[in-house]
Amino acid sequence: MAKELAKTYDPREVEDRIYKYWLEGGYFHAEIDYDKKPYTIVIPPPNITGQLHMGHALDNTLQDILIRWRRMQGYCALWLPGTDHASIATEAKIVEALAREGLTKEEIGHEAFMERAWAWKEKYGGKIIEQLKKLGSSCDWERERFTLDEGCSRAVREVFVRLYEKGLIYRGERIINWCPHCLTSISDAEVEYEEKDGNFWHIRYPLTDGSGYLELATTRPETMLGDTAVAVHPEDERYKALVGKTVTLPLVGREIPVISDEYVDPEFGTGVVKITPAHDPNDFEVGLRHNLPVINVMDDKAVINKDGGKYTGLDRYSAREQIVKDLKEGGYLVKVQPIKHNVGACYRCDTVTEPRISMQWFVKMKPLAEPAIKAVKEGDIKFVPKRFEKIYFNWMENIKDWCISRQLWWGHQIPAWHCGDCGEVTVAKDTPAKCQKCGSENITQDPDTLDTWFSSALWPFSTLGWPDETEDLKYFYPTSTLVTAYDIIFFWVARMIFSGLEHMSKKPFDTVFIHGLIRDAQGRKMSKSLGNGIDPIEVIEKSGADALRFALATGNSPGNDMRFSIDRIEASRNFANKIWNAARFILMNIGENKVEFGLPEELCLEDKWILSRFNRLVPEVTENLEKFELGIALQKVYDFIWDLFCDWYIEMTKSRLQEKGQEAENAIRVLVYVMSNTLKLLHPFMPFITEEIWQALPHQGESIMVSPWPVYDESLDFAKEEKEMERIMEAIRAIRNRRAEMNVPPSKKAKLYIETDYKDTFKAGEAFFVRLASASSVEVGDSFDIGEAVSIVTGDARIYIPMEELIDKAAEIARLQKELDKAKMHLEQVTAQLNNEGFLKKAPENVVASQRELAAQLAEKISMLEDSIKALS
Repeated sequence: MAKELAKTYDPREVEDRIYKYWLEGGYFHAEIDYDKKPYTIVIPPPNITGQLHMGHALDNTLQDILIRWRRMQGYCALWLPGTDHASIATEAKIVEALAREGLTKEEIGHEAFMERAWAWKEKYGGKIIEQLKKLGSSCDWERERFTLDEGCSRAVREVFVRLYEKGLIYRGERIINWCPHCLTSISDAEVEYEEKDGNFWHIRYPLTDGSGYLELATTRPETMLGDTAVAVHPEDERYKALVGKTVTLPLVGREIPVISDEYVDPEFGTGVVKITPAHDPNDFEVGLRHNLPVINVMDDKAVINKDGGKYTGLDRYSAREQIVKDLKEGGYLVKVQPIKHNVGACYRCDTVTEPRISMQWFVKMKPLAEPAIKAVKEGDIKFVPKRFEKIYFNWMENIKDWCISRQLWWGHQIPAWHCGDCGEVTVAKDTPAKCQKCGSENITQDPDTLDTWFSSALWPFSTLGWPDETEDLKYFYPTSTLVTAYDIIFFWVARMIFSGLEHMSKKPFDTVFIHGLIRDAQGRKMSKSLGNGIDPIEVIEKSGADALRFALATGNSPGNDMRFSIDRIEASRNFANKIWNAARFILMNIGENKVEFGLPEELCLEDKWILSRFNRLVPEVTENLEKFELGIALQKVYDFIWDLFCDWYIEMTKSRLQEKGQEAENAIRVLVYVMSNTLKLLHPFMPFITEEIWQALPHQGESIMVSPWPVYDESLDFAKEEKEMERIMEAIRAIRNRRAEMNVPPSKKAKLYIETDYKDTFKAGEAFFVRLASASSVEVGDSFDIGEAVSIVTGDARIYIPMEELIDKAAEIARLQKELDKAKMHLEQVTAQLNNEGFLKKAPENVVASQRELAAQLAEKISMLEDSIKALS
């Protein structure tokens, strides 16, 4: 006896209940099984500050498709979940909360701040995990990790100490990217560049001996307060004689040298550049080569400091305005040249970053980058699509040392202790009791924390127990597939690769599957400012997770952005309803009967056709999934279900089902077999509805998600019958099309005469022509002479339908004449308007053009109607 399905599919009633069933069954949990091959995905850990957005929904839908598919294929499939502590974003939330109480983090102190941060994490940090569950994510929640948990923190300290001892982590003064809003250094990867309008201010720097001046240009006049030289190219004949002289810095009065350095491009501008070692990375390098002083003229908030003279206390933009005004008044400003240039901003808060000299901790990148480049070049790690390797190589081959220290409190505090007596720095995994050099107990831990990406770079192995050599680590590492958007290739992917190779001596994953970004229907990036974002949780609550997943996977191709609109959800709901109704039809026909599981021995032509088509579908879908062509795989399953199974096969079985008996039972068994197995192909994409229907149908096993993935079966290859059925279907399509062209309703039955060399095939299909092509009866033969008839030709047959059986001639001529008279009257009105000079002069050009186009369309319609009347007469 079949389980009953509700009349309409209600995802709100189904999805939470099904998810609870999966959790209670432990189906998401992966236990080491040496009889199975492991397949591992580590989730890109979402920030604890995060709310599920469409990007998360896409990323996790794609991961869930892959993990569900591999689980059904018999792999020991582990999808390891977790969250990221997100130092900058989380600290900003805590600081905002404190500000609402009139407090600062400095006022409450480090310990109280950390207590608040952990309390915030406990309250809000799990929200995105619950949202991922609503999406249907089949993560192994028993293994959920957090980048600041004890195990991950231990791995971070281990890595820091190892790299420090190898000389790959060092502390020093360098130019770094500084965010004046977040008040911390950020790495090169965290600076986002955007083209903006700006200016080149051309300034005269007078030679101190009064013999003239040097002209140069800058986009940041406020930094001139920290200039310690001007530079020219050593081979530039214009300036050779001036090298060694000095200029007097305008507005400041400081004497600074004219130096020569190959960094200067003699072809650009005047061939003279100002050198500000504290505020420009290239100038810093020049300063090192020429032993120039380093004068930092800004504080942490990009306000001019005490070294800025009269401009002290002004923010950088106010200082710029005042300096330009003073340069003009002093006769130093030559001209202002408008330009477009790339301006770097903090990826978190969009504040323009400031290059500034700072004492920070760095990772030496060249030795780590080389093996990571080699691993991808030699194909050990594959990018899908391959074109994204270029972005990876470009980043890795031009990589600079990574600034890993952040002036924040929330995060992994750097495991380094400074001695207050001798200045020695002790780096250790565990808190030392005294200075390793002088033995003093007057030591304090470095206040800085590590870049968030430092801990997430270790994610593929730290989450599996490293630095301990656990059984999980030995079995599940290297992981299999890393799924991510292209915008974090250098933030995260590159860092995981070099970290895995360095600390595990193995790659972290086999394949990097890159997907694009979600854009709105117009191709714009979804953002708060545009107000074009779509909340995935709202979509799930209204239409269900399956509808959202289907919409996200449909048309998805590796690496390409996708346009998303609510219209896609409507198409998803329609598909879900189509499957639901097909299942209800099957269950209704099973009724109280007990259906034997599996295929019957006796198969009809249509049974063999649908089984053969399904059998061909299985390896195609599997191959598409192997190639990460998830959108193509889903489209093939969709087409099979909607067109071949629902619109054709189910319709073909109806006459057999009405007869009851053995024929009906055989049809039901084939319907159940094809439906159940097609649901398996669809399950990774739409897990909830497929589970609900599968459970209702006769089945073997506890859950569709652990049932075996379909495989090609040679015994179900019915190529001959498939071809025969295609001949019948082609004829039915052609008849339907011709009847539609003639506006003949399906209720109007007519006899078919079929001339063909495939008489047996078409005779076997007589019932289908009656049911699906509105035939009153069918006659198959070599040739027919039936007088006036509609003729339809296909590749294998000529079909005749007697005209008098299709239409009432007199009534049809009357109808066409009425339509002709109406069209002629309309044309007369439009022609009169176009012959009116007043209309032509006063009406807008587009209106006149539109009326001319209408007149042409009406004339064509009249001609066609006259031809139709003539043909009938």
